Amino acid sequence: MEQVKCECGHVNPIGTVLCEACGKPLEEVPALLDMRYEGSARRSQTYNKTIIDKIWNFFSSVKVGVWLIVITLVASAIGTIYPQQMYIPPTVSPAEYYEQQYGLLGKWYYALGFHDLYSSWWYMLLIALIGVSLVICSLDRVVPLYRALNNQRVTRNEQFLQRQRLFSRAKVKHDETAFRNVVDKLTKRGYRVREENGNILAEKGRFSRWGPYVNHIGLIIFLIGAMLRFVPGMYVDENMWIREGEIKEIPGTNGKYFLENKKFIFEVYEKEKEKERKRKN
Repeated sequence: MEQVKCECGHVNPIGTVLCEACGKPLEEVPALLDMRYEGSARRSQTYNKTIIDKIWNFFSSVKVGVWLIVITLVASAIGTIYPQQMYIPPTVSPAEYYEQQYGLLGKWYYALGFHDLYSSWWYMLLIALIGVSLVICSLDRVVPLYRALNNQRVTRNEQFLQRQRLFSRAKVKHDETAFRNVVDKLTKRGYRVREENGNILAEKGRFSRWGPYVNHIGLIIFLIGAMLRFVPGMYVDENMWIREGEIKEIPGTNGKYFLENKKFIFEVYEKEKEKERKRKN
């Protein structure tokens, strides 16, 4: 990887807009700085040569992630038009049932796999692609943000300060007294204050910068859970009919577990008898 050395001495990865240490612009930037990633280099905006770079850049796009979610939502909505296979009579063939009940639309509904939507391979593929998009989007932004926050110094370049959205300059008579007052007030308000060469850097609520990526982690865990239904033994949806006195193998256990019906008891709740029983007690 090529690197760019700033005049402050810090070595930045190629593609870095603002020096990770002092904040000096390393290339032409607008009057107001974009502080989302502190000007750090993102992989998707730096490399576009190999097939891996192109795949990474494709999935790192927020638009791609949004379109994948929209397509999945549309497919999920279509899956609710007709009942899923689990809700049709078990004695009939699904292919015949959908065609007889809903005509040509029902035939295509079955052919495209909408009758068993949440277990179809293409629906699981959509879920997997959303997961890949979330992972790549997060890594493409988390790594430069972490590097920028970890490398930032207290002493900043004057151009970095002048191009912030809020910037002001003032003169005071007693520099040291005013400086200590500012530090004390920021500390009392819960700011984490760092000092260096007569400069201060005060931070508060730094964890909020990681908020979107915490949400991404939650979504990734949710998607992994949805895909586990394809892992043998992680998802079982079977019915068992056991007569009184019979012993049958529990589906999906490979002969390890069995269930015995020793006695069948049918009880009916009768409201009047229950009231009478409570009065006697």
